[in-house]
Amino acid sequence: MTERPQETGRDEVAVRRARAADAGAVAALYAQLVANPALRVLPERLDELATHADASLLVASVEGALVGTVFVAWCPDAMFDRRPFAVVENIVVDAAARGRGVGTALLAEVERLSLARDCSKIMLLSASERVEAHRFFERGGYAGDRKRGFVKYRSAFAGAG
Repeated sequence: MTERPQETGRDEVAVRRARAADAGAVAALYAQLVANPALRVLPERLDELATHADASLLVASVEGALVGTVFVAWCPDAMFDRRPFAVVENIVVDAAARGRGVGTALLAEVERLSLARDCSKIMLLSASERVEAHRFFERGGYAGDRKRGFVKYRSAFAGAG
């Protein structure tokens, strides 16, 4: 995937796959999403994801500054022929860049990539308290009232100790 500039009506947002050099900026964005001391973004992991066939970590930049990221994974399914579905995680736009079309550009690229794979749907989870994000997702066509999401973190896995 090459860098894809997208005109959003505000700023030109360039979206591309993340690479090792982006690790610090991605970690800073993730820190705006979650306050977790275990948060660690490995440069070598970003390089692995840059060539992964079924997952992609995308980053968005405006005027050369990395201001957003989203992770998408494509999952095989048996329900609709051979059509996979997409799962979106960890979408975050820098607080100073919100309202400038960055999130819209990131999700447009997720949608473009998912359409190219003939996905049946795109799913995402969002923390229940992120009401502004929920409104943003709904404006983008995501239905927040159709399903209910559940999460079980590693600390609650049997035997995780």
